[in-house]
Amino acid sequence: QVQVVESGGGLVQAGGSLRLSCAASGTTFTFNSMGWYRQAPGKQRELVAVNRRGGSTDYADSVKGRFALSRDARNTVYLQMNSLKPEDTAVYYCRASLGPMTHYWGQGTQVTVSS
Repeated sequence: QVQVVESGGGLVQAGGSLRLSCAASGTTFTFNSMGWYRQAPGKQRELVAVNRRGGSTDYADSVKGRFALSRDARNTVYLQMNSLKPEDTAVYYCRASLGPMTHYWGQGTQVTVSS
């Protein structure tokens, strides 16, 4: 059974940094993609950054230059978040995908940026 577990959220002042971690387990396969999404109160869940096996990483325009996603050889992914803004406040979710129709989500971790 696949499990996806995030950690590293918290409260930080604007301009500060946080690092999120996500570990996916329960399969011998390497996930085709692993990424981070976020959902702020009253808003839809949106893509923050995603890494695809083969090396390419895409970022939302709102985080380019501030956030950096890294991934180890298999199924752990990190999100380094710098120069945080109050509008980055959200629950951050990790998603691990084996294919276009097979996704696994973590439980989410709260990130709160105070002004």
